[in-house]
Amino acid sequence: MSWADFSTASPLVAAILVACAILLGDLVRPGSRPVALVASLAGLAVVAAVTLWAGQTTADAFGGTYRQDALTTFLDLLFVAIVALTILFAPDYLESRDLPLAEFAAVLVFAMAGAMLIAAASDLLVLFLGLELMVLPGYMLAGFAKRDALSTEGAIKYFLLGSFSSAILLFGLVLTWGLSGSTRVDDIARHLADIASGGAPLSAGLAMGLAFMTTGVAFKIAAVPFHYWTPDAYQGSPTPVTGYLSVLPKVGAFALIIRLFIGALDPLKADWLPVIEILAVLTMTLGNLVALTQSNVKRMLAYSSIAHTGYILMGLAAYAAGRIEGLEGILFYSVAYTFMNLGAFAVIAALQRRPGVTSHLDTFAGLGRREPLLGALMTLFLLSLTGIPPFAGFFAKAYVILGAVQAGGTLTILAVIAVINAAMAAFYYLRVVVYMYMREPATEGQAPRHGSLVWVGLWTASVLTILIGLFPGPLLDAVNHAARALP
Repeated sequence: MSWADFSTASPLVAAILVACAILLGDLVRPGSRPVALVASLAGLAVVAAVTLWAGQTTADAFGGTYRQDALTTFLDLLFVAIVALTILFAPDYLESRDLPLAEFAAVLVFAMAGAMLIAAASDLLVLFLGLELMVLPGYMLAGFAKRDALSTEGAIKYFLLGSFSSAILLFGLVLTWGLSGSTRVDDIARHLADIASGGAPLSAGLAMGLAFMTTGVAFKIAAVPFHYWTPDAYQGSPTPVTGYLSVLPKVGAFALIIRLFIGALDPLKADWLPVIEILAVLTMTLGNLVALTQSNVKRMLAYSSIAHTGYILMGLAAYAAGRIEGLEGILFYSVAYTFMNLGAFAVIAALQRRPGVTSHLDTFAGLGRREPLLGALMTLFLLSLTGIPPFAGFFAKAYVILGAVQAGGTLTILAVIAVINAAMAAFYYLRVVVYMYMREPATEGQAPRHGSLVWVGLWTASVLTILIGLFPGPLLDAVNHAARALP
């Protein structure tokens, strides 16, 4: 490895070193909360600084298998923000249940390193390695509360279905590699461009490989009908883990889609566009319909997360129809969804600081009077998830819907379906608000005290949710710059 390769991949190297530093700190001072927090949060700040430094130039490393560009930098910074917020939200919840903070933070940072590898990969094998480095820690985190039967059940389901989906994806990658003659994204794109132009036939084996890859990726983003693992994994996991699982693996999987579908499979986008349209309709519709029936807020937000996957897929469909705004919509939606969804799960985690508190709707009854500030923040996040202006969620939905309308054709119908689904989602989001302000609490008790780190994370998520909605211009410029980095 040359110095040029090292400097290009320095954000990834920094992330791995931070994870190792957290573990070493815990070896020196076992169970020390300050050591774990300083090592993780200061380390993430260093990773962000290194990412900004490395992102000043566009360069390839390791023989062209790793690419540092504006898109990589954008996604890496988003991954750092997700992990930092998750670590801020977690200590109170974990300590009250005697769960180790240092191990939690180290596993999170290792998973972040996998997502960063996906964002920079320009080779099929590197993409798969990054994906596994991202999802394997997720299986561990889902079962982090090992004495909880629900957590163990959710982790086993997540692991089994995740393993199957990885195997299916790997079969697709292998078939594509064997029949195209290369694992490089650029080489595969050139081979498929020859097929698209009529210079070579599309073999049955290659078509099967593309189908396997589509199925494997659909599992990773929890698109319908490959979503079965999501509700149980989300409900059983510790709440900070649920917030993490709802965001980073999903955004990482969409980074995989960008590098794979928009990079390697772009010449055949007219062929996979109908598949994406069908997946988008099924995913947003079923996710919202089932969320309507849920009385457990964590499970409701799990199905809500499935519905949001459908909205993001609409951006991919718009790109396949020839609109760069579709790719920009994917990136914008990922940022907005990160802060509003993590914020909602952080409120649930704060309410569950005392062991035994569930995430049932009754837990939220009277929250607006018992804890006015926490109730107000939860209302803000739910309104943003609904898509009500002027919050970030409104512009995220508007951007992907506008891209679909501009693409025209069948995507106009898809946009109408998305608007109907957004209206449907308002019912179950606002039902929580009704419980917070219009229902009497089931039990009267003193509200728990929430740590300062939780408030820092909540204020950060809420302020960004508001600012992105009121002043979307800077983020739009950033996503435009990142989207234009793709060749």
